[in-house]
Amino acid sequence: MVKATRYDVFLNFRGEDTRHGFTSHLYKDLCLKKIETFIDNEELLRGDEISGALLTVIKESRVLVIVFSKDYVSSKWCLEELVKIMDYSSCFLWCRSLECTKTNKEFCRCIC
Repeated sequence: MVKATRYDVFLNFRGEDTRHGFTSHLYKDLCLKKIETFIDNEELLRGDEISGALLTVIKESRVLVIVFSKDYVSSKWCLEELVKIMDYSSCFLWCRSLECTKTNKEFCRCIC
């Protein structure tokens, strides 16, 4: 169950792609910096709707981070959260969870 509370950062990501890699490292580092960060650790079942509490978390978070991955668009949940993120905010940060290399300069971008 999602607890509706205010967070500094909301992480939107496809669990199968990045939960145990990029996103978990990002979450850990944000928490180490004492940045209150929401990460959805629940496995959402197909056919379920996004809960009101989760919508409140998205709406009231100060920064919305979208972690795009190879199969991100195949997730109904990710896309539904993305729509809500775009409804609630005109400024968000998107990240590609590709392998980071010195030549890959465009890893994260703020869109406002």
